[in-house]
This record gives sequence, structure tokens and C-alpha cells, in this order.
Amino acid sequence: MPPNVLVIVGPTASGKTKLSVELAKQFNGEIVSSDSMQIYRQMDIGTAKPSHEEMDGVPHHMIDVVDPTEDFSVARYVALAVPIIDDILSRGKLPIIAGGTGLYIDSLLSGRTFAPFVADDGLRSRLESDYNTLGGEEMLRQLSVIDPTAAARLHANDAKRVIRALEIYHGTGKTITEHDEETKKIPPRYNALTIGLNFKNKEDMWHRIDKRVDAMVAQGLIPEISALLQAGIPHDCTAMQAIGYKEFVTAITQDGDLVAAAEDVKLRSRQYAKRQLTWFKRNPTTHWILWDSLPNFGSALQNSTAYLEEFGI
Repeated sequence: MPPNVLVIVGPTASGKTKLSVELAKQFNGEIVSSDSMQIYRQMDIGTAKPSHEEMDGVPHHMIDVVDPTEDFSVARYVALAVPIIDDILSRGKLPIIAGGTGLYIDSLLSGRTFAPFVADDGLRSRLESDYNTLGGEEMLRQLSVIDPTAAARLHANDAKRVIRALEIYHGTGKTITEHDEETKKIPPRYNALTIGLNFKNKEDMWHRIDKRVDAMVAQGLIPEISALLQAGIPHDCTAMQAIGYKEFVTAITQDGDLVAAAEDVKLRSRQYAKRQLTWFKRNPTTHWILWDSLPNFGSALQNSTAYLEEFGI
């Protein structure tokens, strides 16, 4: 049997950080963040990184891992997180994977490997040039000849993934679909006991998200973004395209309406929460805790403890 890990999932602003800290203190655990934005240094307020007070002495990992200008991927996340989790296990502690990036969590738990990155700048440049010259439809047609399964789930406008699929084939001789089929046969890396957090009424979640955005602005999100831009962080880099940053970057650089930008952040955050829930609800083994209008962490701790004790944790 693979080793046990605890996973705390849920939409943005659902209380994952606080519950994971409480459970870590009770079960001798350490927290491994599975948030695709908290990996970036200097981006604290808009990513809702836990403060030292919120961490409450519990070790947190996979936070402040790379600079905002660096590209990051799920493959790199798994490569960095697995040794951390294995080290936590080796010390007799409970790894608690907490966050809202479902792809990172699933890839970490599944034992999935990734198609090797082909360090061939010439190949990548040629494919990018072909895409710009020939267009996405033609490049997707070429992919359909090589890998019809991958082509069927991609859109011609998704340049990054179309080019990546072609790059993998030309660089390795194996399609991304073949690679994915091989990795599905690999047994899970960890046995995940998953707790999901959500609200009984979506309106309460929307309200909590709106309040979080207002709090971020009050805490200095706009000065944080301005400082990043002044430090030379490109406004179009991946990190700055995140919800909560992109909207304010546009307002700041184009002398726009900051109040309207905040409302846009709230809307996009609510839409993101809906997508997160759709992803997490696919897992039939998740033990869900449903909040009333406000989270009750004392009750959730009791509920979670009873659930984990069923599995001998």
C-alpha cells in the first residue's frame, strides 16, 4: 500500500489554510501547498499566502519557490513536491497537501510521470514560427495526423499546447497520448484521504470571496502589484496573468478604474471557484464538509478527526 497523505481541497476562500493548520497541529503534520500562485516570491497579498501568524508554527512547503519571471509547470511542481512529502513521511509525520490547484494535486498523487522536456531551442522556435506562419488550424491538422486523440481535445487557438504536443512527438518519437496511456498504468504514488470544503449555499461563498478581495485591496494589493511592475516584472508574464493581478495591472498601466478592476477580480474569482468545485467533485471518495453562512472550524476539526481516525490516522 502506498503511504497515507491528507489532502485538503476546496474553492478559493473556503478555509483550507486554517483547517490544514489545525489538523497539522493535531496529527503531527506538515503542510505542502498545492497552489499554483503561492509558488511565486514577492506575490503575497494577491495569492493569499498564509502569514507567519496563520502558519502558527506549522512548517509550510512549496511556497515562495520561484521568481515571478520564471515559467512553472505541473511537472516541475511534482518534481519538487515529491521529495518534500517523502521526507515528511520518513520523519514519521503526516503530509497535508492543501490548496486549490486540482491539476497539481491529481498529478502529485497519481504517480504520473511527464513527457521529458526536449531541450532543443531550435525545434521549439521552428514550431512556433510554423504556428505563426501557417496558423493554428494547419498546426492542429498536422497534430491530428500524428496524434488524433490529442488533437481532438485541443483548440487551434491553444498555441502553447498544440506546439507542446508536436514538440514531444518530434523530440521523442512518442506522442503525448502514448505517454499518457503509459503513465495511467502506474500505481498511485500516495493513498490520499481527501477532505473537501464548500458552502451549503453558493451565495455565502460569493460573499466570502468578495470580502477577501476587499481585504486584499485594504492590505495593499495595488502597491504590491505596482512594486512588481517597477521592479521590471513583465506585465504579460505567466505570474502576472493570475486572477487578482491581471485586472489591476491593466488598470494601473492604462490609468484605468481601480474600483472597476476590483469588481472584475471578484467576478473572475467567483467563476474560478465554480471551476474548482467542478474539478474536485469528480473525486467520489472526498469527504465533504459543508459550511453554513460562516465556517465553523471547531466543528470541522471534530468532523475531520473522526474521519481520519476511521483510517487509523
